[in-house]
Amino acid sequence: MMKILFASSEVIPFAKTGGLADVSGSLPEALAALGHEVAVVTPLYRSTKEGKHELRHDERVLSVPFKTQQWETQVFRGHSGEGIPVYFIQRDEFFDRTGLYGTPEGDYRDNAERFIFFNLSFIELARLMEFSPDIVHCHDWQTSLIPVYLKSVYGSDPQFQKARSVFTVHNLAYQGVFPKEIMEVSGLPAELFVVKGLEYYGKMNFMKGGILFSDKITTVSERYAQEIQTPEYGYGLEGVLKDRSMDISGILNGVDYTSWNPQTNPHIAANYSAKDFSGKSQCREELMGLFGLQGTGKSPVIGMISRMADQKGFDILADAMEDLMKVDIRLVILGTGDAKYENQYAQLGKRYAGRLGVKVGFDNTLAHKIEAGSDMFLMPSKYEPCGLNQMYSLKFGTIPIVRATGGLDDTIREFDPETGKGNGFKFKAYSSAELIKAVKRARYLYRNNLLWTKLVQNAMKEDFSWKRSARKYEEVYRSAHAPSAND
Repeated sequence: MMKILFASSEVIPFAKTGGLADVSGSLPEALAALGHEVAVVTPLYRSTKEGKHELRHDERVLSVPFKTQQWETQVFRGHSGEGIPVYFIQRDEFFDRTGLYGTPEGDYRDNAERFIFFNLSFIELARLMEFSPDIVHCHDWQTSLIPVYLKSVYGSDPQFQKARSVFTVHNLAYQGVFPKEIMEVSGLPAELFVVKGLEYYGKMNFMKGGILFSDKITTVSERYAQEIQTPEYGYGLEGVLKDRSMDISGILNGVDYTSWNPQTNPHIAANYSAKDFSGKSQCREELMGLFGLQGTGKSPVIGMISRMADQKGFDILADAMEDLMKVDIRLVILGTGDAKYENQYAQLGKRYAGRLGVKVGFDNTLAHKIEAGSDMFLMPSKYEPCGLNQMYSLKFGTIPIVRATGGLDDTIREFDPETGKGNGFKFKAYSSAELIKAVKRARYLYRNNLLWTKLVQNAMKEDFSWKRSARKYEEVYRSAHAPSAND
C-alpha cells in the first residue's frame, strides 16, 4: 500500500475544462480501489464555490512563502464520489474568477503567479498532513514546479524524504512559458535558470521543470509518449524528453463507465446494451429533433463534441464541409472555443440547416444525448494526446471516425469487412480529402446492416475502464522507488 498525493489544477466534479479533470477525479478512485491511500489537492475556484458541493473549512491555516513574505491561506476539504479526500487551496485574489485559466479574450496575465502560489501551497499543506507521501503525482504545467521545489528548496525536508515525484504530460502544447523575471517570483535558486534547467530561449518554462526534476514521467497514451519526442509534436522540448526517454511511460486514460454507460445513463431517451441496442434508434430520433435535422434511418448521424480549435481539426473539417454535405449524412456539433470557429460554424449551421446542427457552448446532458443518438463520432484531430470521446463512443455503439494520432491511434482499429475485426475508421494524413474518404468508407459500410451490426457489437464490447490503467500507474510508482530511480 502506497500513500499518494495528487496535485491538479482541475478535478471532476468540482472544476473542469478538459480531460485533465477526468483523470484527476477518476484515477485516485481507481488507485484507492487497489488499496492505496490517496488524496488530491486543487485550487478553490469560484465555480467550485458556486457548485452544489459539500465543502467544510479545514482547521489548518497555511503559511506560504511567496514574494519574500508569508501569506496565510485557508484550506477547505471535500470528497469525490467514492470518498477520496480533496483539499482546496483558497486565495480569492487568485482563484475566485470567472474562468480557471482565463476568459474568451485570453489567458489571465498573472497565471504564473497564480500557479506558483498553488504549487507552494500544495507543499506547505503536504508538510502538515498526517501521512508522509510515497508518491507526489503532478499534472501539466500548472503543477510542474512541485518536483523542482522538492529537489531544491524542500530537498532536506523530512516530510518528503521518502517521496518520489511523477509528472504527467496531458498536453505538451501548453507549457507555461513566462518572462525570466518570474524566476525570482518562484523563489527557486537562481542557478536553476540555465539551459539544463528552467531556462527556455531566455524565458522560464514551467513544464520543462516538471520533465527534468520528476523521478518518472507519464503521458496519456503510448503513441503520444513516442510523438512528443519528435520535432512535429515536441514543441521545442523533444530533446529534453529524449534525454529522459527511459523514464517516460505512456498510459492510456481510463473511462468512468458509471457516467458513460448506455445501459444506465439517465440523460438519454432510451437505455440499451450490446445485447439489445434497439433503444439507440429512439436516442437517434430525439437527437435529430433537438437539432432540427431532416432525414431517415438511411442517413447516418455523425456527432462531434469538442473544443473548437485548430488542434481538434476544425480547419480541415471546414474545408471538407461542402463535400460532406453532398454525402448522405447528417452532422451535429457541440463545442466552444476560438471565436473564429464559433462564428464560422454557427454560419455553416445556418447554411446547411436540416443537415448540419451546431450548438456553440457546452451542455453535459446534450453531450450524452449526442453520444447515444449518433451513429458515428468524428474526431479529426491534428494531435490528440489521449482523447476520451472516442472511448465513450465505443461504449455507446457510436462508431469513431478518427485521425490516426496519439490516443486515437492507440484505441481505434480500422474495421476489416473480411475478418469482421476492428472498432472504427481511421485516416492518417491531416487533410480534408482524407477526412472525406474516411467518412465515405463509414457511410458505405453503414448500408450493410449485417456488417454494421458486427462493428457496433465490437465497439460496445471494448473495455477501457480505469482499473487496467491504475495498475500501470502502480508499476510506475514502484519503479520510481527502485534503486535506479533519479534521486
